[in-house]
Amino acid sequence: MQYLNPELEEREAVLLSSLALAHVGDAVFELMTRTMLASRGKETANKLHRAAVKLVAAPAQARAAEKLAPQLTEEELGVYKRGRNAKVNSVPKASSVKEYHEATGLEALFGWLYLRGERERLEELFRLAVEED
Repeated sequence: MQYLNPELEEREAVLLSSLALAHVGDAVFELMTRTMLASRGKETANKLHRAAVKLVAAPAQARAAEKLAPQLTEEELGVYKRGRNAKVNSVPKASSVKEYHEATGLEALFGWLYLRGERERLEELFRLAVEED
């Protein structure tokens, strides 16, 4: 298996738990966010960090999930819902339970797409997620 550019087959991806997908998706979403912010030009590390935290926090990811829902395929929506409905043991103080579950669903979707090697779809959904209204 390649760890930087994995391409799991559907049967392999289905075997992973929703929280395992979300674990990977959290890192993918954060890396994409940091890359986007850094590519915009010179900023201090502190400003980059603060901007990234705002975009990867559960409330922002929940808003992104709501924005993306109408654009998802049936299969993607299933992965999102599986992640959203996963049992989590704790919720950060800065978000509601609903926001945290929606963010977990988004992260599961991003993890699933990444692990399946669907880079173009990841890029498309990420752009839609972070686009200003």
